[in-house]
Amino acid sequence: IEENAFYMADRIIAVSELTRQSIVRDYGIPADKIEVVHNSLDLGDVVPLEGENAYKYLTTMKAQGWRVVTNIGRLTIQKGLPNLLRAAKEVVERAPKTIFMIVGAGEQLYELIEMAAALGISKNVVFVDFQRGKNWRDAYAVSDLFVMPSVSEPFGLTPLEAAGYGTPSLISKQSGVAEVLRNALKVDFWDVGEMANQITAVVKNDALRDELYKNVAIEYAQLSWEKAADKFMAIYDRHLAGAAA
Repeated sequence: IEENAFYMADRIIAVSELTRQSIVRDYGIPADKIEVVHNSLDLGDVVPLEGENAYKYLTTMKAQGWRVVTNIGRLTIQKGLPNLLRAAKEVVERAPKTIFMIVGAGEQLYELIEMAAALGISKNVVFVDFQRGKNWRDAYAVSDLFVMPSVSEPFGLTPLEAAGYGTPSLISKQSGVAEVLRNALKVDFWDVGEMANQITAVVKNDALRDELYKNVAIEYAQLSWEKAADKFMAIYDRHLAGAAA
C-alpha cells in the first residue's frame, strides 16, 4: 500500500531527512520527489503542571540525593529499550543512586522486566504502565534526564515534550528529531558504552543537567506548527503552479 501510494504521488512530504532516505532506500523513489517538513509542537496546547508531583516515591528519593532517568513510549523493539537497560547497568555501577523509570506498555514489558533482573539492576528500575494526563506530565517533570534510545524513529516528539516539562534529553542519532534539536545529547542507539557515559555525566552533575535544560528551553520556546504548515503550503503551492504551467 505504501509503495503504491509513493509511486502514485506527485510529491511526497517526509517528517525528517531520515524518513526521506528510508523512502528512497526501501522503495526506490527518486530523492527529488520527496521534501522534508519536520514535526513540531504548539506551545499553547501544552498543559501546564499542577499540584504536587504524582510520583511521591521518586520525589522523596530525589530529596535524598537520587537522580531519575526516564523513558516514555511504547515497549517495542523499535524503541531500543534493551540497550537502555544495558547502559543502565553501567550507570548504576558508577552512580548507584540512579533510578530508571520506564513508562509505557507493549509486548516487550515482561522481557524487559526479566532483563533488568538478569542484569542485577531490578532495584534501580521502575516500570510504570501506560500513563496519560497528570501522571504522564509529571513523569517528565520528575526526571533529571529523558532518554530516547530508539533504533529508528521517523521523528520522535517525546524530547520536545520533555523540554516542555523542564527536562533535557539524550536522543539516538537515528531519529528525525535529532536533525532539529541542537541542544540535546546524542548517541548511536547501538553504542551502549557512550550512552552510559552521557547518562552518568548528567546524573552526577546537576550543573550540566541545568545547562542542558536552559539551552533546550530556548529552542522549545520557538516551536510552532505554524512554521511547518507554512512550509507545507509553500510546497503545495509550488506544485500547483507547476501543474498549471
